[in-house]
Amino acid sequence: MFYRARPTYPASALSFIRSTLPNSPPFNILEIGAGTGIFTRALLAHPEWKSVVGELRAIEPSEGMREQFSATVQDDRVSIKAGSFEETHVPDGWADLLVIAQAFHWCPDYDKAVTEFNRALSPNGRVVLIWNLEDARVPWVGQLRNVYEAYEEGTPQYRLGLWRQAFSTLSYIKCFEPPEEKRFEHSVKANLPAVIDRAFSKSYVAISPDEVKAQIRKSLTAIVEKGEGKEWIDEEAGAFKYPYITTVVILKKREI
Repeated sequence: MFYRARPTYPASALSFIRSTLPNSPPFNILEIGAGTGIFTRALLAHPEWKSVVGELRAIEPSEGMREQFSATVQDDRVSIKAGSFEETHVPDGWADLLVIAQAFHWCPDYDKAVTEFNRALSPNGRVVLIWNLEDARVPWVGQLRNVYEAYEEGTPQYRLGLWRQAFSTLSYIKCFEPPEEKRFEHSVKANLPAVIDRAFSKSYVAISPDEVKAQIRKSLTAIVEKGEGKEWIDEEAGAFKYPYITTVVILKKREI
């Protein structure tokens, strides 16, 4: 199976998240910025998670993504509605786990968001921030990123680390312990079309003019075909490893 566009999350990262929860299941889970449900599906399918989820309430501002989420996440314990980082609609202290996958770097107001996280979490609750990012230490992957990241045009991408400003807000210092961070190296099975799809799933590439997209496609194709440092899975079938680093950040509420 080739991952097209956005990859899923490694099982080891999901196991680590499970190990950080001190409460006993079933768990109430709040997922903000759930998108089309990539993280949600991975969590529900994981052997350490699928039987311990009590209820999962997903929040997603995009109507189109909510529709796709509802079509692909089939579980009676799961619901999705409109909301934001600052307005999650759950009762005070409801969530044992608040998770934000591939989205926190888009938060417009960290202080307000952290205040909402604190309100929504149970006394022993955790916030988990998680991101997948292509591993630029591998030459061909770094070359890919040099091509498409040139079109970011000042957007607050995860790799820039602007989201770390949240940890210096007054709300964070008052309500949460210093963040804990862990990284997981892994790879997904890919081919040239999958790599192209991944690049074109990035918002700043998706909105580029057609002539720019054509140039990006040409450059990416040349890089993948040259394949400096590429590790084949099945060369005859065009399958190779696409390396990623998954970063998990754990935020723990301060004890009162």
